[in-house]
Amino acid sequence: MSASFRRSAAAIALAAVLLALVPLVTGSFVVHVLTIALYYVILAASWNLLAGYTGQFSLAHHAFAAIGAYTSGLMGYHLGVSPWIGIPCGVVLSAICGLILGRLVLKMRAIYLAIATWAFAETFHIYLTADYKFTRGELGLSVKSLYGTTNPVPYYYTFIVLAVLVLLGLRLLIDSPIGYFMRAIKDDELRAKSLGIDTTRVKIAVFAISSAIAGLAGGFYGHYVVLLSPQMIDFSEMAKIVVMVVIGGFGTFLGPIVGAAPVQVVMTYLQSYGEWNLAVFALIVIVLMRFSMEGLASLFTPLWKRVWHLK
Repeated sequence: MSASFRRSAAAIALAAVLLALVPLVTGSFVVHVLTIALYYVILAASWNLLAGYTGQFSLAHHAFAAIGAYTSGLMGYHLGVSPWIGIPCGVVLSAICGLILGRLVLKMRAIYLAIATWAFAETFHIYLTADYKFTRGELGLSVKSLYGTTNPVPYYYTFIVLAVLVLLGLRLLIDSPIGYFMRAIKDDELRAKSLGIDTTRVKIAVFAISSAIAGLAGGFYGHYVVLLSPQMIDFSEMAKIVVMVVIGGFGTFLGPIVGAAPVQVVMTYLQSYGEWNLAVFALIVIVLMRFSMEGLASLFTPLWKRVWHLK
C-alpha cells in the first residue's frame, strides 16, 4: 500500500473514533444531523471521483442515490423484501444505470455532458412524481426502517462504517493505475488517448463506480428517513453536493470530507431563518471563496504536511 493510503487511513480512522464518541456527549438531534452529514460525505466524495478527478461534470449524482433508495423501498413496499436484500439490488441497479448512461453521454464534453445528465435526472424526477400508483408520488413512499427503530444512533454508526469503507476504497482507487488514468483524462484527454489509455472505458467505469456508491448511500439513507419523496431528486440536492465539494476543495481527496459535513450542519441550523436561510448561506460561501478559492482543504494542507513531516 502507498504512503498516501496509509496516511489517509490513519486520519480516517482517527476521525471515525472521534465521531463514534459523539452520541456519548450529545443529544439525538445532533446525532441525526451528523448522520445526514455522513450521507452527504459519501455522495460528495463519490461525485468528486467523477468530476474532480476525471473531469466529467455530471449533474445526475443525486438521481443515482434516489435509484438506490427507491429500488429498495419499492421492493419492500410492493414485495415485502427485506432492506438487506433491497439495498444491494439498489446498488446494482444504480451501477447498471450509470453504466448505460455513461455509454450514452460520456463522449460529450463540458456543458453538453452536464445538460445530458441533468436531463436524465429531471426525467427520473418527473417519473417518480407522475407514477403515483407505483411510487406514491408526492405523497411519499413509506419504507421499512433498517433496524426497526427511529433512534438515530444505530444509523449514525452504520454511516460511520459506510463512510470509512467508501473513503478507503476511493483512496485505493485514486492511487491505483486507474487513478492515474483518471487524472490524465482530466488534464488532457487527447494526450491520454495518444498514450494508449482507453479513455472511454475508464470514464464509463468511473461513472458506474460513482453511481453504485451513490446508490449504496441512498439505500441506507432511505431506510433511515423511512419516507421517500421525489424531493430527494430535486436539483437543489445536486447543487448542494456541488457546493460541498467546491467549498471543501474540488479535485482533492480531503475536500469532500471537510466540505460536506460543515455545509450540511450549517444549512440545517440556518433553517431557523426561514426564507432567508439561503441568503445567509450564500453570504457564508462568498466569504469562504473570497479567502480560500481552493477550498477548506487548502487550509488543512499545511497542518497535514507538518504532521506527516512532508516537504
